[in-house]
Amino acid sequence: MNRRSFLKAMATLPLMSAAFKASERMPVLFLGHGSPMNAILENEFVQGFRHVAARIPRPKAILCVSAHWETDGTWVTAMPQPRTIHDFGGFPKALFDVQYPAPGDPRLATQTQELLEPTRVGLDHHWGLDHGAWSVIKHLYPKADIPVLQLSLDRRLGAEGHYALGRQLADLRDRGVLIVGSGNMVHNLGKVNWARLDEIYAEDWAMEASDRMKSCILDGDHQTLLQYTKQGKAFEYAIPTPEHYLPLLYTLALQRPGEQIQLFNDRPVAGALTMTSVQIGM
Repeated sequence: MNRRSFLKAMATLPLMSAAFKASERMPVLFLGHGSPMNAILENEFVQGFRHVAARIPRPKAILCVSAHWETDGTWVTAMPQPRTIHDFGGFPKALFDVQYPAPGDPRLATQTQELLEPTRVGLDHHWGLDHGAWSVIKHLYPKADIPVLQLSLDRRLGAEGHYALGRQLADLRDRGVLIVGSGNMVHNLGKVNWARLDEIYAEDWAMEASDRMKSCILDGDHQTLLQYTKQGKAFEYAIPTPEHYLPLLYTLALQRPGEQIQLFNDRPVAGALTMTSVQIGM
């Protein structure tokens, strides 16, 4: 076997490889990330992120589905050292100065690609970690010493398609991989009260949508959440575009029968956003 063949074989080792032997089943998280400023602020939400990290097993790697990486087709980051992407504008220099130099994991990227077959998943070497990933993961694991990958949102898929892909990731939980969805259940920037950006309150429609979403989550009613476009005006206002909502569906798709589910950071901000986050399993 020549060197090229050897490297190809190593890249396609099965999930029982030395790096990812069967281990304690990891929980799954959906994190309401809110404003990019949460990356550098000290508030109840970042405290909530730190608290959840302290009570779950330390992962061998993290796979993040972020609202901020939409693509044609499905891609997974496969570079050994992903860059920190500052994909926003109008914020203070201190936020742009933040770096989160977590390593990647090309082997895990290939394994993820195989798990999602027959969907064709591309290996991406250009993206990195957008703020939907690093602004929250930096509070979970501030040393940046755990490999982090991102899985993109295929903008051509509907809710059912994203949910189905999420279900295919289940085996990673038993290999020490923490799967994180990062977005916001209620996310309507057009209706945000920018003058009250730091205030904990919700408009009536936002509270109605939030309460119904949480009830479905706690009751295990995934079908209603998959059919979010049929749930009336409150949902229409809460999800004017789907990219911040879809990471929740990846998280819910990974719930197994009888698994405990907990809500945390369950607060609305600025009238039209909710920071509600979800932990499935322990």
